Amino acid sequence: MKYHAKVIVTLRKSILDPQGKAVEHGIHSLGFTSVENVRVGKFIEFDFEARTYEDAKQLCTEVSDKLLANPVMEDFTFVVEEKRERSQ
Repeated sequence: MKYHAKVIVTLRKSILDPQGKAVEHGIHSLGFTSVENVRVGKFIEFDFEARTYEDAKQLCTEVSDKLLANPVMEDFTFVVEEKRERSQ
């Protein structure tokens, strides 16, 4: 079966996020002063094949843990969906 994964990688809460602070400052300078605790992360999408949904989740976990996220300073979450082929 074909699957589609959406992975979000963020810095752990205990890690300072200077890019997030810079974005927050920019948001405030635009007048949106109620915005706070801005964090910046990465969003990665990919398609792949797996035999089962459980295998698909396992593959996504391994790819995220071994390549997409630095396990020392980043966390990740993901969604795996079965990819539907479009009929024409």
